[in-house]
Amino acid sequence: MAEHYEVGNPKRQDTTPGDRISYHPTSGHTYDPSDPMYWDEAALKGEVERIFEVCHGCRMCFKYCDSFPNLFAMIDDEKHQGDVRALTTGERDSVIDDCFQCKLCEVQCPYTPREGHEFQLDFPKLVHRYQAVRRRRQGGKLRDKVLGNPDLAGKMARASFGMANKMNRVKLHRWFMDKVLGVHPEAHLPDFASATFESWAEKSGKMAEKVGLEAVLFQTCFIQNNEPQIGKDTLEVLEHNGCKTGCVRGLQCCGMPAWEHGDLDTLRKYAKANLDALMPHVDAGSKVIAINPTCAMMLRREYPELLEGEDRERAKKLAQAVRDPGEFLWSIRTETRANWDFKSSPGPIAYHAPCHLRAQAVGFKGRDLLRKIPGVTIASVLECCGHDGTFAMKTESFEDSKRLGGKAFTGMQAAEGAEVWATECPLAGLQFEQHAGKKALHPMTILARAYRKDGFPNPVPKVEP
Repeated sequence: MAEHYEVGNPKRQDTTPGDRISYHPTSGHTYDPSDPMYWDEAALKGEVERIFEVCHGCRMCFKYCDSFPNLFAMIDDEKHQGDVRALTTGERDSVIDDCFQCKLCEVQCPYTPREGHEFQLDFPKLVHRYQAVRRRRQGGKLRDKVLGNPDLAGKMARASFGMANKMNRVKLHRWFMDKVLGVHPEAHLPDFASATFESWAEKSGKMAEKVGLEAVLFQTCFIQNNEPQIGKDTLEVLEHNGCKTGCVRGLQCCGMPAWEHGDLDTLRKYAKANLDALMPHVDAGSKVIAINPTCAMMLRREYPELLEGEDRERAKKLAQAVRDPGEFLWSIRTETRANWDFKSSPGPIAYHAPCHLRAQAVGFKGRDLLRKIPGVTIASVLECCGHDGTFAMKTESFEDSKRLGGKAFTGMQAAEGAEVWATECPLAGLQFEQHAGKKALHPMTILARAYRKDGFPNPVPKVEP
């Protein structure tokens, strides 16, 4: 049986001398899918065992998802007696499948490439590699194809002339979706808009007809297909602050719904289309404002590592131009064009910090902007809401999603006097609506409403110059 050891020691001290698992990267260490070693299953197994070993010794990330406590319990079991190499393929699969890519373990981990540590440990990237290799071996599921293509789902829903939204509330239809697609019958599915955000932008003259604007919008597939109002509010706030912003034709999903199932080919297809649409504006000096933190994270952190060849080089340049809406507005807050002339106030706000915003390490500027509204105080909640893409929709993980988001739910509910809730993540907003009783609004929506006299019940007293 293994002796106790400390994570600071790069070697695990087993009872058999020379039979140790090094904490340092193996010869199969890579997070680059363009590297042939990425797809080598024996090399992957060695990295899985190394990283599982480091995590087992550290245990800092016990609270983020079920991957870590389940891993620790299995290794500690009498069957395995502390030996990570004794885990079966099914047990390794279960640890991987419990990860829902919130990224909080990478944010907190001291052994990551981000921290420049010699162990070069990135658990979420290991999970993506594992899923991609497994998908290449086993193929994908029907559910993965459906949930991995939000734009197609939106197109089909619009073709139904509203029937899709109605059917999503019919118990028999939800039973069918559960049995055929594995979508939980109680999961709150977002409604589809009757018209896309892009079609509204066309009719409203919001398209960037030429390059050279200060910024262009990456509206994300959720705003495109489900809640265009968030995109409209974002444009309104940017215009209030003197920013010349336009929309871009032909943008597609960022690719995260496909990539969370290991579908690299679909991700690269979407990424190429987005690069083709955005790079003329980036080359002309425009910033790219991505409304959803997950999409901003994909454009900023994942594209440069997951694409290949010319697209990878283009992605590196795009990444430098990507901004969160709050991050962009905060950067111009001291300029004379900045407009903080609000007409109404929501009062106290409960603010949830999205996990994928934390992963980008750009701060919570949307929250900080809300403090500029008179009468606003902020109660911040940093716990994961548990939605995480499609995790909260799946039959096998719906209950886990609700349990894992419990601390965030109670944290938001405990915010004294907060009639308005805020978060940059629209899916977190839906999660709070279903399990905590109130939908959280995007900070851009709250700011847009605060500029209007009738936006909130509390008027802002006029201050004489």
